[in-house]
Amino acid sequence: MERVNNTLLTAFILTGIPYPLRLRTFFFVFLLLIYILTQLGNMLILITIWADPRLHARPMYIFLGVLSVIDIGISSVTVPRLIMNFTLGIKPIPFGGCVAQLYFYHFLGGTQCFLYTLMAYDRYLAICQPLHYPVLMTAKLSALLAAGAWVAGSIHGALQVILTFHLPYCGPNHVDYFFCDIPAVLRLACADTTVNELVTFVDTGVVVASCFSLILLSYIQIIQAILRIHTAEGRRRAFSTCGAHVTVVTAYYVPCAFIYPRPETNSPLDGAAALFPTAITPFLNPLIYTLRNQEVKLALKRMLRGPRTKSEV
Repeated sequence: MERVNNTLLTAFILTGIPYPLRLRTFFFVFLLLIYILTQLGNMLILITIWADPRLHARPMYIFLGVLSVIDIGISSVTVPRLIMNFTLGIKPIPFGGCVAQLYFYHFLGGTQCFLYTLMAYDRYLAICQPLHYPVLMTAKLSALLAAGAWVAGSIHGALQVILTFHLPYCGPNHVDYFFCDIPAVLRLACADTTVNELVTFVDTGVVVASCFSLILLSYIQIIQAILRIHTAEGRRRAFSTCGAHVTVVTAYYVPCAFIYPRPETNSPLDGAAALFPTAITPFLNPLIYTLRNQEVKLALKRMLRGPRTKSEV
């Protein structure tokens, strides 16, 4: 414990997730494999969108490319530290490293939250207003909206970091979590955290509730529009396109709703719930968006086949 004459902490120790010692090697290999596949899968999505001119100029795939960048970043911020917890020895994280980890997690998480809302709005326009969609959602506008999501996410992350680390931290230094997140870090502050907990609840609650409400409204309209499609094939394609997004959104929002509305609690289930937005969802996104998206699968096949000669066309 790094506490000498009430001096401020210079490092934290992440206690990680409780686990049976006999499964240490299994969890290490499992999480390392998940992390490597997450990076490779999302890089493959990015390369496919960039390499295929039919995809990289379309709003839906601009958003999907941004989502892949976020997934690469958010898993890199949290999962390597989690993997280190399954190795021998105590590995403290410097105070500045903890600040950076909390900032980038909430910066990328906030951006992802806004991006999911934009993706739902994009699907709403494509399905509910198909004739006006090319005019209402252009590639330039989608790029501007994605940039706005990055800016909003950075503001959200900066606000959370400033509120969390303006408090003094003089001991103890054991963060009962697998990464530096607001509820776990606030428990170590040497000051009253009531205002911080309230602001965190309001800020995170407003962001999550607003984005989720807009997504829900979009999909109510989308479902109504799909049910009006006369052909079974048309309904199947529309549901398939939106099904991937609904799956990802559910896996993202449910754990957030479980963790942040009650920052004062310390449940072992919080760590398990946090694995979804930090490790599981970034791993599943490439699988969901390739296996359920016919255009991405065709683009992958075209990319793997390589350029076709004139005689093959």
